[in-house]
Amino acid sequence: MSKKVPKLTAYVGTYTNGKSEGIYSFSLDTTSGNIDEVKLAAKLENPTYLSINKNNQYLYSVIKVGEAGGVAAFSINNLTKSLELLNYQVSDGKPPCHVSLDSKNNYVFSANYHKGNVEVFLINKDGSINAASSTITHEGSGPNKARQEKAHVHYVDLTPDEKYLCTVDLGIDKLVIYKLNNGTLLKLNDLSLKPESGPRHMDFHPNGRFAYIITELSSEVIALEYSPSECNFKELQYISTLPDRYNNENLGGAIHISPDGRYLYASNRGHDSIAVFSIDNLSGKLKLISHNSTEGLYPRDFSIDPTGKFLVVVNQNSNNIVPFLIDRTTGKLTQINSSVFIPNPVCVKFFHI
Repeated sequence: MSKKVPKLTAYVGTYTNGKSEGIYSFSLDTTSGNIDEVKLAAKLENPTYLSINKNNQYLYSVIKVGEAGGVAAFSINNLTKSLELLNYQVSDGKPPCHVSLDSKNNYVFSANYHKGNVEVFLINKDGSINAASSTITHEGSGPNKARQEKAHVHYVDLTPDEKYLCTVDLGIDKLVIYKLNNGTLLKLNDLSLKPESGPRHMDFHPNGRFAYIITELSSEVIALEYSPSECNFKELQYISTLPDRYNNENLGGAIHISPDGRYLYASNRGHDSIAVFSIDNLSGKLKLISHNSTEGLYPRDFSIDPTGKFLVVVNQNSNNIVPFLIDRTTGKLTQINSSVFIPNPVCVKFFHI
């Protein structure tokens, strides 16, 4: 990448049922990989997932307010990197687990695991958000009676061309696709995935032809071929995120693709590792390369910095974030320095460049 950025700002969402007080920020040195300037950016309850708009002006977060939950909007102080609350929109019941944005900063989308719904919030010119303009609740259940007793939407985001909205539902083993019409969701179609796989998160390949879903219950990555003209997906492959002889409990976590589209990374909570896969750019299929310890417990999320040089893991149960250097030739990871303390980290998001 031609644009040189010596330091990048990132934000960490957390659970506040421990020592955490809200959203934290840190700086990543893109030359050395060192993490410093860790500080509390905003106090709020359970800001478990975050999304930053393309010009790094606003941040949107999950929020819990008493017995209600929803989405909060913040402006970002360009000098101090602190967050100023603009407003929030909440409704009765538990908060969502995932939020995302469109590139033009018109909409916030939220996925609610507990309620099994997806919501759309229109963004005002000052970055604040209006009450939900559209809410759709999924119906059904899956074969796992403990985890799939009802719908559990775990992820929502737009396709690369931003024509359609994809939702991943852990409770009913489905990928559900919507069309967005002036802030209103209209269902187009869905894809039934392997029963009891528990699909959790999704990422698109930079070429826009392939998409990948990590499953929480079966610890697999599903490779999909995406047809934008017809807005449908075709299953290409299911591949385990775990070593062959690993039989202990594990839950799939996060999934991200390197900016050059050559490698895919997936986190294992239980095995406490990052699985590294190579991507065949012609077929879209994956091949396992290696597993790396996350040097902590329960890697809920991780993020690849925009330069593509570093991968930063957040280990929820050991209260630490760990930077790794990415070998761009092999895709393999190397821990480059010691971990940094942040309490109860759940997700990490970098500034865009």
